[in-house]
Amino acid sequence: MSESLKVTYIQTELTWENPKANKAHFEQKLTECPQDTDLIILPEMFTTGFSMNAEANAEEVEEILGWMKAQSKKFQVAITGSAMIKENGNYFNRMFFVEPDGEVSKYDKKHLFTLAKEHETYTPGKERCVVDYKGWKICLQVCYDLRFPVWARNKDDYDALIYVANWPEKRVSAWDILLQARAVENMSYCIGLNIIGTDGNDFPYVGHSSAYDALGNCLSEHDPEEEAIQTVTLEKSHLYRLRDKLGFLRDKDSFSIK
Repeated sequence: MSESLKVTYIQTELTWENPKANKAHFEQKLTECPQDTDLIILPEMFTTGFSMNAEANAEEVEEILGWMKAQSKKFQVAITGSAMIKENGNYFNRMFFVEPDGEVSKYDKKHLFTLAKEHETYTPGKERCVVDYKGWKICLQVCYDLRFPVWARNKDDYDALIYVANWPEKRVSAWDILLQARAVENMSYCIGLNIIGTDGNDFPYVGHSSAYDALGNCLSEHDPEEEAIQTVTLEKSHLYRLRDKLGFLRDKDSFSIK
């Protein structure tokens, strides 16, 4: 078990619907990450951007996993991010968590963004995913999931929340508010990675990727709207001390999701 975990996220622009170009881009960006980091986060649909053109751009599971496993092994670091996946005739916005030893966890985005008709192309997930990595419990979430606090409610089963996203500029204030809220209400670290630039529909994205501790303090130190490689260190002592002293999670409501 590791008492601390170094997490690096890559805030950058994506090349619209071009998996080859985006993979090459991230191969370069991975070389710029600190060598002692434990986990590197890539954005939502990091090979294509948030596209509904899945028939032309979705990859088979083995294809995207092959690339992620190769990078994870090469740099000896865990890598997580989501991609459009084709599996058994269905399409998924699937977040993978790949470890250097080849261990793979996956999470299919549950809340599909109806405003962009994501639900007409992709199949929603049904199960939460909490990864156990180096003694840290990490809950994986994707973009629109951020608006649904019940889905992310900490049941004393995770230490950190990770959101990967393509969250547009026009609603970026909501992104800022909700990331901080998820950290505070769940007494956990919360990291949100967004992109910059524009997509194929000329929608602008302005980043605002950030990491928060369990009190809602921002740990990120970069320009929120510029390309950035940011590393933050998560500390178990921070969580243990606050959860024991304040006890907010012990007072949580019990509920079930249908």
